[in-house]
Amino acid sequence: QVQLVESGGGLVQAGGSLRLSCAASGRTFSSYAMGWFRQAPGKEREFVATITWSGGNTYYADSVKGRFTISRDNAKNTVSLQMNSLKPEDTAVYYCAAAPTATMFLDNYDMDYWGKGTLVIVSS
Repeated sequence: QVQLVESGGGLVQAGGSLRLSCAASGRTFSSYAMGWFRQAPGKEREFVATITWSGGNTYYADSVKGRFTISRDNAKNTVSLQMNSLKPEDTAVYYCAAAPTATMFLDNYDMDYWGKGTLVIVSS
């Protein structure tokens, strides 16, 4: 079992930065690929970024590439999402998720575990 708890959301002006964190409980954290999804009001949930279990590979949605950076610390059971140059269209609830492989994030497979989400609001 892995439990995920997100933090770091809030209100920021366009062009600003936020850092989201996801704390995981459970001894098997390091065996999972981790990632982030987001869901804006009235829209479907969409993939944002994922990182392999080792941290050696990362993948991003085109909409955030070059602005967001995903990282993980297996010793601390955490995964982070550094978000720079934020835009109003980045406003959404951001969810942390875990799956056996990073390709499962990319191929829209069901995730094994989800956090409850943290709200990010970017004002124009």
